[in-house]
Amino acid sequence: MTDLRTTVVVITHNRRPELLRTLDHLTELPEQPQVIVVDNACTDGTADAVSRLHPQVQLLCPGRNLGAVGRNLAVREVRTPYVAFCDDDSWWAPGSLSGAADLLDRYPALATVTARILVEPGGAEDPITEELRNSPVPGPDWLPGPALGSFLAAATVLRTDAFRTAGGFHPRLWLGGEEELLAVDLAADGWWLTYADHLTIHHQPSRARDATLRRAHGIRNTLWFTWLRRPAGPALRRTLHLARTVPRDTVSLRAFAKAAAAWPWVLRERRVLPPEVEARMRVLEEAQQRSAARRYVG
Repeated sequence: MTDLRTTVVVITHNRRPELLRTLDHLTELPEQPQVIVVDNACTDGTADAVSRLHPQVQLLCPGRNLGAVGRNLAVREVRTPYVAFCDDDSWWAPGSLSGAADLLDRYPALATVTARILVEPGGAEDPITEELRNSPVPGPDWLPGPALGSFLAAATVLRTDAFRTAGGFHPRLWLGGEEELLAVDLAADGWWLTYADHLTIHHQPSRARDATLRRAHGIRNTLWFTWLRRPAGPALRRTLHLARTVPRDTVSLRAFAKAAAAWPWVLRERRVLPPEVEARMRVLEEAQQRSAARRYVG
């Protein structure tokens, strides 16, 4: 069942055991995809372990922690029409990469396919899965699944050329909700995003997670995305909602301060979405406000 249409890209930072487990799973896939690992300045011997135990993996060591931009670096090396992302604590189920590639082959206006997420150990569905399955975003009749307004990088296969043309992940966002900006830029380029319930990725959350830093980046990046792409009215509305609902502590205050300090470059790069894409964002607002998966805690 070897399938040469998709390359898998994994970014990692000081999670050697989790990464090696993920590479073990990816090596066992019937598709036998090419795998590229970006070592984001690991200090735990990750590079040596990958070279020794998985010599078939292409290893990139930029020498500093690029966050999500490490994926951009890896995509420069991709020679397949499709690229699948996964984190160092997640892995694709057998057949899912081929299933996503089949959809991208069949629907030329489709840019991303996001899979169902099962949380390990135990295999329970991630709560975000139900939100993807019931996405309120309107889409064309030909779309093979629910239309999405964004995607989850750790569970998505993308059209390589579309990713490159859209510019990949914005370097200033680094990590934490970085997908939202790229998703709307893909939509502005005329692409569609979908969820596929028959595809699966497994996620066993690493214990090496800094929830506080993740929250700070999530708040900051949500504000930056909002100010970079949304019209003035919706941008103000979402900013005020965020200010009312995030925890009232120094982490949130600093996140808002860091976001506000970036106004000069935000204004330089601000590019309001086309009306048809902005309409999709407005449909998503109510669902986002109710979402348990979008609460900034930690």
